[in-house]
Amino acid sequence: MPEYDHKAIETKWIERWKAEGAFRAEWAPGREKKYVLVMFPYPSGQAHIGHVANYSLGDVMARYYRRKGYNVLHPIGYDAFGLPAENAAISSGLHPAKCTRDNIDLITDDLKRLGYSYDWSREISTCEPEYYRWTQWFFLKMYERGLAYKADAITNWCPSCGTVLANEQVHADGSCERCGTQVVPRWLNQWFFKVTEYAERLLDDMDRLEGWPERVLTMQRNWIGKSRGARVDFTLESTGEKISIYTTRPDTLYGVTFFLLAPEHPLVDVLVSGAEREADVAAFRERLSQSTSFERTALETEKDGVFLEDYVINPVNGARVPVHTANFVLMEYGTGAVMAVPAHDQRDFEFARKYDLPVTVVIQPPGNALVAREMTEAYEDPGVMVDSGEFDGARSEQCKEAICDMLEANGWGERAVNYRLRDWLVSRQRYWGTPIPIIYCDRCGTVPVPEEDLPVLLPEEMPLADGGKSPLPLEESFHNAACPVCGGDATRETDTMDTFIDSSWYFFRYVSPRDRDAPFDSENVRAWMPVDQYIGGIEHAILHLLYARFFTKVIYDLGMIDFDEPFENLLCQGMITKDGAKMSKSKGNVVAPGAYIDRLGADALRLYVLFMGPPEISKDWSDAGVEGARRFLSRVWRMVHERFAPLMEGDAPPAGPASRHRAMRSMTHRAIMNVTRDIEQFAFNTAVSFIMELVNGVYHYISDGAVDREVLAEAVLAVLQLLSPFTPFIAEELWSVAGTGGRVHEQPWPSWDEDLARPEEVTLIIQVNGKVRDRVTVGVDISKDEMKARALECENALRYVEGKDIRKIIVVPGKLVNIVI
Repeated sequence: MPEYDHKAIETKWIERWKAEGAFRAEWAPGREKKYVLVMFPYPSGQAHIGHVANYSLGDVMARYYRRKGYNVLHPIGYDAFGLPAENAAISSGLHPAKCTRDNIDLITDDLKRLGYSYDWSREISTCEPEYYRWTQWFFLKMYERGLAYKADAITNWCPSCGTVLANEQVHADGSCERCGTQVVPRWLNQWFFKVTEYAERLLDDMDRLEGWPERVLTMQRNWIGKSRGARVDFTLESTGEKISIYTTRPDTLYGVTFFLLAPEHPLVDVLVSGAEREADVAAFRERLSQSTSFERTALETEKDGVFLEDYVINPVNGARVPVHTANFVLMEYGTGAVMAVPAHDQRDFEFARKYDLPVTVVIQPPGNALVAREMTEAYEDPGVMVDSGEFDGARSEQCKEAICDMLEANGWGERAVNYRLRDWLVSRQRYWGTPIPIIYCDRCGTVPVPEEDLPVLLPEEMPLADGGKSPLPLEESFHNAACPVCGGDATRETDTMDTFIDSSWYFFRYVSPRDRDAPFDSENVRAWMPVDQYIGGIEHAILHLLYARFFTKVIYDLGMIDFDEPFENLLCQGMITKDGAKMSKSKGNVVAPGAYIDRLGADALRLYVLFMGPPEISKDWSDAGVEGARRFLSRVWRMVHERFAPLMEGDAPPAGPASRHRAMRSMTHRAIMNVTRDIEQFAFNTAVSFIMELVNGVYHYISDGAVDREVLAEAVLAVLQLLSPFTPFIAEELWSVAGTGGRVHEQPWPSWDEDLARPEEVTLIIQVNGKVRDRVTVGVDISKDEMKARALECENALRYVEGKDIRKIIVVPGKLVNIVI
């Protein structure tokens, strides 16, 4: 028997597949298509075991669909710009351009060694000019449509990364999602994409995403944060000016006892200018200068504020209430002004208690009535309205619409919809990114770079500044430019784009990656897209996945495509941990695939990560598990070389009883049926289990006596065909020994016979009063009466019913009998 030399086998088939042009995405007319895509990696280091887990999932699907007769597009590329790559370069002491491309070479080598069936002719990298030229082109299209704009704003500044972050890139605790540093607020003039203009479409169209996990959809819905309520106009006593607020609780309007403005609200300066409280407000703002919006709005944050020496008039009851500024009111949410109802909002309640402001109950709960002075927390649930004029005695939930009617009838306000979503801050104060194609001219103002001048090249032959600061503002050859309009002296924008812009459209580029005239060929996109199966981590739910949906809708509005959702189906894989902890370089617990490929083989590594458990759950790494996968593959190797091959030579062995052969065929066809079903349901771990059971069945079939060569061949070839998406190298090698010619990856996916796949026997569970007392094997066609009879013959069950009255016998056909005593 030849040795199972995985290194020689892997090298052989990698070279042959390359020479044969295997896995190229060719369009065959008359076939359905499957675009299978896994989120592309950051080339910030070598491949890790998380990459193996993710990309093995995608490769199984791609190989399976090819053999099912689909046109399959399964590409790969690199998300090569941005902080991950730049920080990796800084750590290594290399220039980002060299570090990134070196890492791309390393990851590419690992991916090829793992046998992934990518169409390598479509490989892309977002840091190459032929790609980012079109990223810049999309920026210009956004600018033309008013979707890209520059504005002063309070931003999330990460001191460690040296750049601003979008809201989506800051964790709930106020830390940077890249490095974990606490972000701080900073006023800056920044570029934004007007994603809020698409909020309603992004929300409504989620109803069409039936192939997405509900958890991801819930996260996006919550992030978009649509709410229905009312805009209400309060009147500033000193000037008569109207100040609008937005509320989802118009039923609490009669309980307003004070009014709050965000510290950044322009009216704050007007109210305290030259007044006694001006210094207090300045000190208050200084205290807040190092607090992020996340910290300010956290429930546990102590409420803080300053009285602004003015009052507003509540339109519904004429009440005169004081105006304060408060730390938990944000200018970027709503209108920057809030009506405060301390009896029915917890943050307002805490503020009122701290500053001894009145609390007025306007909604009473069922049961005991609330007494304002005795309250220890706000009552925020529905109830019966009190001290609310004409609405007294009515249910609060039922009065919201009536109060909105009253507001509109009297000109005090109107129904309104609000969103939590904010525009996407897309400019970054870092070097390694796509240059923003904008020029500033003292005479002409902000001028977009003409399309014919794209790409605006990122200069790569320049040293980085200290602390990760961008050197672009100091590079005169880049910073200085001629105005495209007047030809005069001008300057370039030196901020670069958020790397999430690069990844918001890359899946389009794979369709026609070498197109020089457009970001993609629309005809090819109509053929291949949308993506049929997308695979990636749930951590991208409100980052990449939301941005990609936004970009696709913009591209649809540009008239370039005929669909507006990029991903039909989404699979979010779980994390692989080591000793229960997340893998990280700092912890020294990263599992690199290279050593396992060398020692045990790529097939063993692939098989183990697919066998560990359901893909969507987190799983803990085990070296013993990979070794077990290798032992199983060695067993398959021996099955073909030691058992199968000799039996297929020479004279035919005696046939033996027909029942043995039918049982073997039945097991083979059940395995084909179950593996097919499990692959389509992403149950890869149980699919592998069924293949293992079939291998055991083949060994038993051979060991128990005479075999039928056709039956044996059917079973062994089924093993190789079913294994091939999971372990392509050994399957291809053994197919060349045992198969009928060709390549296993080119064979049609095996079909099954329903009659053969149906088991001849089933195991009945015998219960007494719902507790399992025995199990018996019976024919699959057993009747209910026969099931009762067999149950009453079971000695283990009879011990519990002997001498007792049987009240009834419950029968679940083909599954169980429950004797009730």
